[in-house]
Amino acid sequence: MELPGLLPPRKKSPEVRIKKRELSKVAKSTTSLKLLDENITHCFACPRLVKWREEIAVTKRKAYLDQEYWGKPISGFGSDKPRMLIIGLAPGAHGANRTGRVFTGDPSGDWLFGSLHRIGIAKIGTSTHKDDKQELKQTRITTAVRCAPPDNKPSNDERDTCAPWLLREFELALPTTRAFVGLGSFAWSALFATLRELGHPLNTTKFGHGAELRYTHEGVEYLLIASYHPSQQNTFTGKLTTKMLDSVLIKASRFARIN
Repeated sequence: MELPGLLPPRKKSPEVRIKKRELSKVAKSTTSLKLLDENITHCFACPRLVKWREEIAVTKRKAYLDQEYWGKPISGFGSDKPRMLIIGLAPGAHGANRTGRVFTGDPSGDWLFGSLHRIGIAKIGTSTHKDDKQELKQTRITTAVRCAPPDNKPSNDERDTCAPWLLREFELALPTTRAFVGLGSFAWSALFATLRELGHPLNTTKFGHGAELRYTHEGVEYLLIASYHPSQQNTFTGKLTTKMLDSVLIKASRFARIN
């Protein structure tokens, strides 16, 4: 029986689920990077990726059996007024898909944040979990695809379905962003495709470590620069060294005038 003057208990709100047919409209209507980050975490547009990210969150890796996995899409991380934007491929199954933050909880993240710390952009030199008090100076990190894909290989359809999130992220970040860093050929291609869709006149530039393109659009100068992805495949073999990664990020941060 309800007592006079007391409101009945509120029903728990159903989980928001953004489907494929709604994604583009939701992305376009998002008015800030903060809101975009929140909206991305509710995306259910790609059935294969949803199934995989949730399956990994249940089965887990042996080393993390006692941890609760995030198991959702991953948003960007860093400044909401970035001067430098770093783009990777997709979240790691036992890294970001576990911790809930991009490039966090795996060796690739240690390499990237270690480099950013050495050049004075990251507050600390590691990225282990969402509550480690990591901060980035005038820099934002994001990915072309927001869910961990099987074998780190999203399909072309999944890439295209996810593209409106990246497009809107770039659009919201462009007022301040001057340098873009593409980690790996997949991110490099997504970087060019996204900026071209926003009307930037880009000449095709083949991917390679240190490849760069400088151009002017509507009176603003931009730099696009590539790096090998800091994956274990590249770092263990010496294809990417700390000096190589630092060099690319230093060049980009100086062009962006991060202080």
